[in-house]
Amino acid sequence: MIFGFLKSPALSPRLTRLRESALFSSLTPLELKIVDGLMHERRFLTDEIIFDEGEEGQALYLVISGKVQINRAVAGGKEVVAELPAGSFFGDLALLDNSPRSAQARALDNCQLAVFFRADFMGLMETDAVIGYKISLALARHIGARLREWMCGSPQIETL
Repeated sequence: MIFGFLKSPALSPRLTRLRESALFSSLTPLELKIVDGLMHERRFLTDEIIFDEGEEGQALYLVISGKVQINRAVAGGKEVVAELPAGSFFGDLALLDNSPRSAQARALDNCQLAVFFRADFMGLMETDAVIGYKISLALARHIGARLREWMCGSPQIETL
């Protein structure tokens, strides 16, 4: 192909998941690469705890591969709140404050997660307000949709 150099390079699995996520879908390819550079990759084995209920929230998690189960303590045991497949994100309120986690997150199988720490998000908002604005707006829309569902009596996945 003569103009093969004009073709976009294939995106990594993590960049693909970022682009597909509602939280990052409004970002340009360059903005996605900036955010990707701030994310930390973590791997968890089957049944490994990602975080416990009551821990200080410090980061948002994006499931790159695998599946995550969200559990909440109830009288007499644990209640499964959600099972999140690849492409899902959880822990989003941790980008805004350091409130305790409202549930436990555990790997259902071997998982690869991209972790976006609040400190990195706050730094991004200071250094690149446009990216910070886009993520904040998407986060507000996501939380608003969840609140509307709750107000209508629909079951919801709690923000962790």
